Amino acid sequence: MSSTHPPTDPRATVFALPACRSAKAAAVLVAEDERFFTELRECLAAEMAAVDSRLATTRREAGQQGRDVLDREGPVAMERDQEIHRLTARHRDLQRYGLDLCLGRVIPLGGGAPRYIGRRGVSTADGRTLLVDWRSPGAEPFFAATHGDPRGLRSRRRYHWTAGRITDYWDEVFDRELLDSASGQQAEQAAFDDQSAFLASLGASRTDKMRDVLGTIAADQDAIIRADSAGALVVDGGPGTGKTVVALHRTAYLLYADPRLGHRRGGVLFIGPHRQYLSYVGDVLPSLGEEGVLTTTLRDLVPEGVRAQAETDPQVARWKGDADVSAIVDAAVRFHEDPPTDDLVIETDWRDHVVTAADWAAASAAVRETGVPHNEAREPILNEIVDILLPKDDVDGGDVEVGEQRRALRRHRDLRATLHRAWPMIEATDLIGDLWTVRAYLRRCAPDWDNARVDALQRREPTAWTVADLPWLDAACRRLGDSQIADRRRRRAADEQSRERAMSDVVDHLMASDDTELQVMSMFRIDDMRAALIEDDPDDSPRDRFAGPFAHVVVDEAQELTRAEWQMLLARCPSQSFTIAGDRAQSRVDTDGPWTHRLTAAGFRQVREHTLTINYRTPEEVMEMAAPVILAAVPDATVPVSVRRSGRPVHCARLAELDQVVRDWLRENDDGVACVIGAADYSPPSTRVRSLDPLTVKGLEFDLVVLVDPDEPLVADPEHHRARAVDRYVAMTRSTGELVMVSR
Repeated sequence: MSSTHPPTDPRATVFALPACRSAKAAAVLVAEDERFFTELRECLAAEMAAVDSRLATTRREAGQQGRDVLDREGPVAMERDQEIHRLTARHRDLQRYGLDLCLGRVIPLGGGAPRYIGRRGVSTADGRTLLVDWRSPGAEPFFAATHGDPRGLRSRRRYHWTAGRITDYWDEVFDRELLDSASGQQAEQAAFDDQSAFLASLGASRTDKMRDVLGTIAADQDAIIRADSAGALVVDGGPGTGKTVVALHRTAYLLYADPRLGHRRGGVLFIGPHRQYLSYVGDVLPSLGEEGVLTTTLRDLVPEGVRAQAETDPQVARWKGDADVSAIVDAAVRFHEDPPTDDLVIETDWRDHVVTAADWAAASAAVRETGVPHNEAREPILNEIVDILLPKDDVDGGDVEVGEQRRALRRHRDLRATLHRAWPMIEATDLIGDLWTVRAYLRRCAPDWDNARVDALQRREPTAWTVADLPWLDAACRRLGDSQIADRRRRRAADEQSRERAMSDVVDHLMASDDTELQVMSMFRIDDMRAALIEDDPDDSPRDRFAGPFAHVVVDEAQELTRAEWQMLLARCPSQSFTIAGDRAQSRVDTDGPWTHRLTAAGFRQVREHTLTINYRTPEEVMEMAAPVILAAVPDATVPVSVRRSGRPVHCARLAELDQVVRDWLRENDDGVACVIGAADYSPPSTRVRSLDPLTVKGLEFDLVVLVDPDEPLVADPEHHRARAVDRYVAMTRSTGELVMVSR
């Protein structure tokens, strides 16, 4: 989404208006902007030079001082690395945009100098603000002003940038008296073809990346973007209403405006419907100055998701999705937590100890209350047993001897062997595989389920994972924890001893070769100074960067998520701060009630809902044909109202004409992207043409959509009827310009 920067010559104009808009190039309309952009160009050049200079100096210092072991391992080096990272990020940001950082300007109702709004804030060397960051409160009127509520503005101007030059702009005047007194002449230096650039941007050719729409955020969208982060906020709306736009820009806004959501405070996780979608929107957040947001799909949250297949039985999928997964998984794990019921005599050099059944039960219960995962609970349970057998205030034999007794008990073979049998290590895949292949096990763990459900969920192959299994595997991973933690702890202890020995050798060498008058190296006889030289490695266990916890989670195309999948996401965000975008009418399965009901049932405590009703993407010609398709299957669907016509009616063709339709479009259009939907064996003749199925086009948009086989009869089965209708509706409404319906 970055652009080519405009000429660096300070005398060059930033305006490149075509002949048909030559009237807009009048000096009375653009002179003030020209002066502003000249100053902005100089300010950005100075900032780039300062960043480059500081970055070069910092890197040079790192190279010069990096040979000094004290500096390399000390806090100074860490601060320098952080500064290099910050400066590098700033350099990338300055390179991404030039003058096209500026989105537009506003003039207050009382008159005065224009206030210019940008993708980020820019100030002069003396602290004067040139560009107001779009996320700041001072920029809100630029997006929120309407003729009904002008937000204290007299006028607003938006720029349309092409390759770093302004190729159009449009003005909106909110002062009615000013409009009435204009008498057909230019009013307060405003150009009145106020929809030209806006409509042009809606109908502009697409690429394989989501286009930049920050400058055309509508007032209803902006209100949702700036809503606070408390609880779950649902953005509901039909195709083309800007749900994805809102979700992405809200992410950037919250990271800027809400200190609780910063990357060092949990950060944000963004969930998309499929990987093609993530690639499509991948440039949006970086273009808004946010590069630290983690993006993924629900499937990719679990390792087994890579090869998971769709659940073939809809009823089985529904049962797995509606279940209280955490409760059943917890019961399945507890089945394997079996504290001994017999006394165990532990013989030591000091005395014999007896571990009773009550001792085992008390130790196990105490550790369970702490929430330690099953596989990571052995050592804590062992410590609890030792505390029971040898209380900390037991000073018999002296403190040193008590410490030796504790170590002897923790290492005692019989005690550890008994604990390992009572508390076995379990893999998540084994646990869930057993539920689906051992009927009695599932029956015990889900006592409220009837025999028909238990029987239906049984299968022959335990690891034949389906998408409906993923929340179960995820819950099992969280409940069980790391099964290799004991081995890793032993390896880490050995590594620490090895590092300490190596560092002792280094310190001995430094002290032996120290010929300074003050004998500086003698400071390393102090334990704290020796420890400072050893690299801090507190935990070498594998870390799942998608495990959380996160401060905020954004979910797009969320209409089909099940209760189990919502719980999977709630486990990653204890604060329950969510942005949820979706359209209930685009769900292939009949959803259970409104958003509030569904999310509350999944465990959300606070749910707000906003509805978008204006379709900015899909032309009227396409919506006129798509609306009856969805209303026939989902009578209460909210069909959005399109704001424009493309002038190209929906065209029908035969399958034999498919390739010719695509090639004719390529020949007539030098840019833009097309998609053939529903023809799995079709080979696109160009990289500008893709061939996808209806499930992988959600969230995407194309200049041309060719939908194959739309006339296949819809069967009587209500569920299949809805799924087929939704697939058609979703596919048809991906078009931003032209739709061709191909029948076999």
